[in-house]
Amino acid sequence: MAKRPGNRRDSKHRVLRRGESIRADGKYQFKYHVNGKPHFVYSWRLESTDKLPSGKKPCLSLRELEKQIGYDLDTQMDPVGKNITVVELVERYLRTKTGVRDSTRAGYRTVQRTLEKEPFGGKKISQVKVSDAKLFLIKLQSDGKGYSSIHSIRGVLRPAFQMAVDDDVLHKNPFGFELATVIVNDSVTREAITKEQMRKFLKFIHDDNVYCKYYEVAYILFHTGMRISEFCGLTLKDIDLENRIINIDHQLLRTSEMKYVIEATKTNAGTRKLPMTEDVFRCFQAIIEDREKPRFEKMVDGHTGFLFTDKDGMPLVAMHWEHRFNHMVKRYNDIYRVQIPNITPHVCRHTYCSNMAKSGMNPKTLQYLMGHSDIGVTLNTYTHLGLEDAADELKRMEELAYARKELEKVKGENPVSQKMFRAI
Repeated sequence: MAKRPGNRRDSKHRVLRRGESIRADGKYQFKYHVNGKPHFVYSWRLESTDKLPSGKKPCLSLRELEKQIGYDLDTQMDPVGKNITVVELVERYLRTKTGVRDSTRAGYRTVQRTLEKEPFGGKKISQVKVSDAKLFLIKLQSDGKGYSSIHSIRGVLRPAFQMAVDDDVLHKNPFGFELATVIVNDSVTREAITKEQMRKFLKFIHDDNVYCKYYEVAYILFHTGMRISEFCGLTLKDIDLENRIINIDHQLLRTSEMKYVIEATKTNAGTRKLPMTEDVFRCFQAIIEDREKPRFEKMVDGHTGFLFTDKDGMPLVAMHWEHRFNHMVKRYNDIYRVQIPNITPHVCRHTYCSNMAKSGMNPKTLQYLMGHSDIGVTLNTYTHLGLEDAADELKRMEELAYARKELEKVKGENPVSQKMFRAI
């Protein structure tokens, strides 16, 4: 009968358990198996009470590591999956996001490139604590990243780590906190301009020898509230001059790879039909009459007949109009002493929403015209109204009350009731 080997011991004569051993350099090692495959953890200390050898980095003892692994295995956690990096976790998560829009996919790539450049991206997900997640976002802001960019990055990291939790790889999501509690929202709100500023700017465009050709576009954006991507996507068949209706059911975008794509409207509520006012009708009429039919109509995802094209016959996109508005604002401020703020196509949209709110338009009607999926977004415009707007509204109510009294004097036998007035 073979002799049974004695218990293995370390230099302190402590018995080593099954799977434990000491390497030639004095480092303790523990070997375990997951799905039949061997894995190892190492430490310079066997017990937590052992002193760390001089010059070695602090680490958990081997027995502490074994306890973690044992708990993970007992609770069916994956001790191997915990060793993947943040970048690898994000890549795995994004592979589950199928059928997303090109613009969304481009945003994902931007997040991946950012993480690949940051040391945080190479960190093992098992080592990421809540404080690590917060400090990473704070670092991004201190490095000059804008709030919206950080919001997008965290918008990928949070569900990616939640996927690891749902897969029983992690116990807790380190990105489960509210972003506003960690970094400062320093994003610049694109405020609406006043009616007077809008009137002066439109008059300048109309009278300018260079920019007068863009007058109709500026007027339409200021008086319909369309998103610029929706306007760029308009084709001849979307403009119903006979019934004076603008049909909006798609938007035109250009990806970072310079690929033109047609996508559905930003929200389901974005698909809508806008009635034209008389002036908007005349602007579209002028645009269509002045449109030079290209030699070959470019087609983008089945759509053709775009209102504006470049020298190559490709439809203009948001960037073109943003540059043109920048040039027009600069030209205006070079000429006039009283300056106007920066005006972009989105400022035109915000201005339209603000003007309609000030005019007393029903919020639900305005929500439809703006294509907002959430009434809260529309109502937020009403909360931006200030002292001047409140004074105007009180004056209007005062005039209404005065008119009511005058009417009662004329027809004293029939006092005017509140029901006789339509709510605005």
